[in-house]
Amino acid sequence: MTLQVEHLTKRFGEHLLFEDLTFSAAAPAVLWAPSGWGKTTLLRILLGLDKPDSGTVAGVGRAAAVFQEDRLCPQMSAVDNVLLVLPDGKACRSAVEEDFALLGMTGEALTLPAARLSGGQKRRAALLRAVWAKADTRLLDEPFTGLDPVSMEKAAALLNRRCAGGPVLLATHDRAAIEALGWPVLRLDELKGGTGRPLP
Repeated sequence: MTLQVEHLTKRFGEHLLFEDLTFSAAAPAVLWAPSGWGKTTLLRILLGLDKPDSGTVAGVGRAAAVFQEDRLCPQMSAVDNVLLVLPDGKACRSAVEEDFALLGMTGEALTLPAARLSGGQKRRAALLRAVWAKADTRLLDEPFTGLDPVSMEKAAALLNRRCAGGPVLLATHDRAAIEALGWPVLRLDELKGGTGRPLP
C-alpha cells in the first residue's frame, strides 16, 4: 500500500500552517519540520481526525498511531494496553512481554496500572501498541519522548525490524533518532508540490 498526499493545505484562521503538500510513502520515513510547521496536524489529517482546507489523502487504510499524549487505558497494565489492539491477545502475551524487555521494561513495571507508570514507560507502551496493531499505515508523533538514549536506540531497532514492510511516518526533532532509524527524511517545510529532500 502507498500513502498518497496531494496538494494538501491547512489554515487556522489567518495562519497558514502548510500549503500544497504533495508526497507519497510506501515505506518508513521521518517527517521533519521546524516547530509549529504542522507535523502533528498533518498526522491528524491522515488519521481522519482533522480536515484539510484543500487537497486529498489516499492509501492510509487502517492506521495505528502514537499520539503526543500516550492515550493508554489508565487502569490496565502496559502489556494489557498492547494486547487490547490484538484479536487474540492472550496468545501474544509472552511475545509482547519480550518486546517490553527489549525496551528495558520488566517485572513490576509490566504489572502496574498505566496510571502509575513513568512518562518513559507509558511511551514504550504506546509505541509497542502501535507496532503490534494490525495496520496498513503507522503514524507516530514523537514516539521516543521520555526515552533514554539506550532505550531510544533499541526502539529504533525494533521499528526497523517490525515496520519495514509498509508506510510509516514518524515525526521527530531528534537528530539521534533520525540517525538511528536511517529512514528517508521528508521535510514538511520543503514538500510544496514535490517529494521533499534529505535533511542536511
